[in-house]
Amino acid sequence: MLLFGTACAPATAPAPAVPRVPDLVDAKWRVGDYVAAGRYEADIARVAAEARQHLTTRLAGGGKLAIVLDVDETALSNLPQLRANDWGFIVNGPCADLPRGPCGLVAWIALAQAEPIRPVLELARFARERGVAVFFLTGRPERLRAATEANLKAAGYEWTGVLLKPDTLSVPSAVDFKAVERKKLVEQGYVIAVNVGDQMSDLDGGFAERTYKLPNPFYFVP
Repeated sequence: MLLFGTACAPATAPAPAVPRVPDLVDAKWRVGDYVAAGRYEADIARVAAEARQHLTTRLAGGGKLAIVLDVDETALSNLPQLRANDWGFIVNGPCADLPRGPCGLVAWIALAQAEPIRPVLELARFARERGVAVFFLTGRPERLRAATEANLKAAGYEWTGVLLKPDTLSVPSAVDFKAVERKKLVEQGYVIAVNVGDQMSDLDGGFAERTYKLPNPFYFVP
């Protein structure tokens, strides 16, 4: 009840809501659940099927066709290394106690134990069986070529070429390296019908008819 003669305090505006920032524990749980529930594999399979469908259609048009595939989280899975680090991204350091971490990425690559991402392996085999050139284009440095090629071979891949980043090259974005390498392939007469990667920086920059983005909830590469 309002009483006349009684002073009323001015209404105060509600404090603005504080935006909720996702906490690290929740983010890690979501990543783990996405993988464990099979949604990660299902999303990869869906995208790879779309790429294969386009390549099937494109074969009828002829030409010197090629597909370009990234390596990490595209052709090969680093899940054991990522899990060992509790989904953290650790580049340097040993990797000697799997499945426990820490496990440095460079040491993990040297082990050449990454398993193939099966739908991408099937896409690569489908292309090779039909005379389509298969190129791997990766931001891994040239000094890791031997381990990279050994791992790709052990995983069941065959290829026309494996393109790695020069050891001395420093660029702000993977686009600045990968687009140039795709341009070189086009200048050699290849028609890149399909370009597959897990980062937009694998795909941006042109020189491919179609690009296909695989999921990667683990890390971002500019």
